[in-house]
Amino acid sequence: MESSDRIRAIMSALRATDSVSVAELALQHAVSEMTIRRDLDELAQQGVVRRVRGGAVSLLLRGEEPPFGVREHEAVEAKRRIAAEVASLIADGEAVLLDSGTTALEIARVIRDRRLTVLPLSLQAAGELATAPRVRLVLPGGEVRPGELNFTGPLTESAIRSLRFDTAVIGCCGLSAEHGLTTHDLAEVAVKQAAIASARRVVAAADSGKFTRTAFGAVCPLDRLDLVVTDSAVPPSEHDALVAAGVAVRAV
Repeated sequence: MESSDRIRAIMSALRATDSVSVAELALQHAVSEMTIRRDLDELAQQGVVRRVRGGAVSLLLRGEEPPFGVREHEAVEAKRRIAAEVASLIADGEAVLLDSGTTALEIARVIRDRRLTVLPLSLQAAGELATAPRVRLVLPGGEVRPGELNFTGPLTESAIRSLRFDTAVIGCCGLSAEHGLTTHDLAEVAVKQAAIASARRVVAAADSGKFTRTAFGAVCPLDRLDLVVTDSAVPPSEHDALVAAGVAVRAV
């Protein structure tokens, strides 16, 4: 198992039990205890766990999202396929709002050679697009959330509401037929809602893992979305619920 896959598995275990043992993880993943200690040290540096004798304890509240640096290594290939598909849906000349998050960063990397007007909602995506030769880059202003480096607050919301976009690409922490599109950070709820209201077309970009989660902040029901781009592991029941709500689905 690759290091990134093993760390994702450790994160899943921490969500379920709040603490993990070095010895048990080493046995489970058929690696040395030293390898597991390095994995836990990496998570400790990210602020995800506190190292204790023989293992680690989660520092995340139940339902809280892992740090950006951890999520960036989750479902990487799926996010790249999703990014390529989203890019294929955007025509040259469009005005695009690009949400924050790790999938959105992959999308920024794919569209940097396109002729577009882009308002990114994170400094990571803005940095990726800053030297793009044909991208007209527009920044929203507002507060920058530590760690995530995304724009939030009244200034961000006001900037979004003053503009009109051909396409808003929205990320999420959870997506389900029952609860719609959700996010962990409450400040992001208003930003995403402003983005959805200001766009002619709303595209949600979410890997299939998001369909098993519901976050704290409710953004919108399914019928506010025009299209969902996900990967082929999307649960069939959720796929059918999206279609029933009139949402187009592309699973790549």
